[in-house]
Amino acid sequence: MTEESTLVDVSMLLSFRAENVRSFRGPVELSLLATPLAEEDVPRLVPWREGGRPLRVLPAAGIFGANASGKSNLLRAMHDMRMHVVHSFRSHAPGRGVPRHAFRLGPEQENTPSRFEVDLVLHGIRHQYGFKIDDDRVLDEWAYRYPRGKAALLFRRAGDKVTLGEHNRAKGRAVTEILRPDSLLLSAAAAANHPDLSPLWEWFTDNLLLTEAANRPYRWAYTAGMLREEQHRKQVLALLQAADLGVTDARVRELDPQMAERMIRKAQQILQGREEETETTDQDQAEVEPLVVLSHRGAAGDVEFDPGEESLGTMVWLGLSGPVLDSIANGEVLLVDEIEASLHPALVTQLVKLFQSPESNPKGAQIIFNSHEASLLGDSRGDRVLGRDQVRFTEKDHDGATRLFPLADLSPRTDEAVERRYRAGRYGATPILATEEFTEAALNTAGDHFRSR
Repeated sequence: MTEESTLVDVSMLLSFRAENVRSFRGPVELSLLATPLAEEDVPRLVPWREGGRPLRVLPAAGIFGANASGKSNLLRAMHDMRMHVVHSFRSHAPGRGVPRHAFRLGPEQENTPSRFEVDLVLHGIRHQYGFKIDDDRVLDEWAYRYPRGKAALLFRRAGDKVTLGEHNRAKGRAVTEILRPDSLLLSAAAAANHPDLSPLWEWFTDNLLLTEAANRPYRWAYTAGMLREEQHRKQVLALLQAADLGVTDARVRELDPQMAERMIRKAQQILQGREEETETTDQDQAEVEPLVVLSHRGAAGDVEFDPGEESLGTMVWLGLSGPVLDSIANGEVLLVDEIEASLHPALVTQLVKLFQSPESNPKGAQIIFNSHEASLLGDSRGDRVLGRDQVRFTEKDHDGATRLFPLADLSPRTDEAVERRYRAGRYGATPILATEEFTEAALNTAGDHFRSR
């Protein structure tokens, strides 16, 4: 493949940084810039400034580690940043502070600010945006872009003082007039339709979308909405059929057209960032599940199955299909918690390869996921799904804080058996289990049971 054929003139995430967020007490960084260890043809060459050499950006990254080591918290921290940007101006109640998830296992951290920052290419121009918050207000906020390689200020905020860039200063001053101490300037700028800042805000509405078990019912409804549109229906069906689930067709059941429309619209608003997420109730799930009915191949023809009759893996794949196809179609960043949950390893492999391949992912969509599926690591260069610079590990320190570190830091060889060494605990990031303690717990439980009889 030639260098020119891998050029992607779209928006891609370069890195995410945070501090004092969830289980991350200190600074944490996830970089998506390729290293010399990158597999051939995987990195995208992304133009980022006028006349500059393109950046080499990874389309996928996987996080591996023991249970409760902080894998999910990295994705949630990224999603937290998105929620602050999208909702802080219009949804946070004035005077009630800033909702955040600081590190809780060290009492001093609850009084320490939390920090978020992203580095990204937005429509061919590199941007840097971040902010620092505590429980009461926004302490700092900044945005820069690099049209010619040097930083050009969009705005810098320090407490109540805001320094504006050279462009659209009148519109910037209008934004400062409606700004609250507990809302982000970027969020307020979107409400004021600031021409330089609205595209950055819109990037957050479309990216860093977290798919996890809690929002699976909304993803079913989201996929149902795509099935209703003829231009997307064929894609969804193709992905369902490619998974070898025996699915031949899918339809959206119109039990109550108004209810179906309401749930699909709500799902779209939540997953696309136009409405704050809420807890999924039993009623919500009961309303969402019947919307999609799948047909399976039978001896005498196709047979429809209600959702309650489907396997969990089939329903998980159904819920992933809509967000995955939408992300690939629009070149967006998708976050997937426990990508292997109820899915066969071969299916997980194909899902990741959809993002890895420039042919199936021409717009540079990115997937960031966590997993226990070690087969993605591979034992030779030929069977790796993820390159050596696409793998991250999480471990808990003695005080309960998460440490994120890349496999590349351990200098793995080109022919290294990464999967085997990971399973053997050579990289860390695996649970330390004592068989004796498991046995003792079982024997104690059995003894208590017999004594109570």
